Amino acid sequence: MNSRDAVLPSRRALDGKDRVTLITGGAGFVGANLAHRLLSEGRRVLVLDNLSRPGVERNLAWLEENHAAGLDVMVADIRDAAAVERAVARADHVFHFAAQVAVTTSLADPREDFAVNALGTLNVLEAARAQRVPPSVLMTSTNKVYGGLEDVVLELEGQRYQPVAEDIASHGISEARPLDFHSPYGCSKGTADQYVHDYARSYGMKTVVFRMSCIYGQRQFGTEDQGWVAHFLLRALDGEPITLFGDGRQVRDILFVDDLVDAFVLAQHHIGKLAGGAFNIGGGPRNVISLLDLLDQIERLEGRRPTTAHEDWRTGDQRYYVSDTRSFEAATGWRPAVGAKEGIERLHRWLQQMRAQPAPARKAGQRRPLFALTGR
Repeated sequence: MNSRDAVLPSRRALDGKDRVTLITGGAGFVGANLAHRLLSEGRRVLVLDNLSRPGVERNLAWLEENHAAGLDVMVADIRDAAAVERAVARADHVFHFAAQVAVTTSLADPREDFAVNALGTLNVLEAARAQRVPPSVLMTSTNKVYGGLEDVVLELEGQRYQPVAEDIASHGISEARPLDFHSPYGCSKGTADQYVHDYARSYGMKTVVFRMSCIYGQRQFGTEDQGWVAHFLLRALDGEPITLFGDGRQVRDILFVDDLVDAFVLAQHHIGKLAGGAFNIGGGPRNVISLLDLLDQIERLEGRRPTTAHEDWRTGDQRYYVSDTRSFEAATGWRPAVGAKEGIERLHRWLQQMRAQPAPARKAGQRRPLFALTGR
């Protein structure tokens, strides 16, 4: 089944009102891309975001400019349980993306990391459970719940680490891998991951977890701590040096955001079958790249190689992580369609275009509903 054709009609709740699809963190990179897809299909979307991450105001302005109807915005923090409950009460499905996303930030302030990722997710789950008909919930988790993978024996193959075990080399890391939280970020996301998983068991709710690898694509404003593909490209476009933590041979499977959005749509379409499941989602073995590989591609795109500096390995960094996506593929028919080379070229063009354009100005009188403030 082609996920782009899987358009789900919104149902009416018991109170007779049309429901919306709620996207927490919906002004972020992933959330904005999903919101755009759903709104383009005629779905009603409620974005909940505290607008704290750099670049999200630009994403939100882009959504408002392109979708005059169907989009509502709630400026609120996921830690505000009352605001979350008001938002969830309007939803028939929740995509829960709001999170603290950087290992480095979690090491500096583990209490806030826990409050956002673990308590914030519990707020979403409890708000959903409180409804007469609980909405389904899909939460984005992380490959960091598998820890450093120190027991995976690696060898160097060119400028990449490669597993010695043939099964892992062929397919990647599967969901059968024991969880091993490493870093406060891994602990907080792992806690949220397990709460979402357990609410399907304990309360019969329709919940799904995506344990995601490296997502990249348009509307991403990457930083050194998160969104490394976009960050490398932005540094190269600015003529600034790129810091490599470790030796640059660490490997990830990168997934273009359009393919991830396909997976989200399919997950909602198959929510009854997938409920209670946790799925590794990434580009898989066909989309493997090391940091040094990306520098090579940037050199081809820019005509010059970026200047690099080296720092020590960072806490919790995996020398190798590739998602085994066979479980989700078998359940839904999903396959990534955008290869790594093509996706990087597309992101490079988009970033060039963004740099050439001023940030969109809000039109006079343009509406931004602030439901958290008005109590609607």
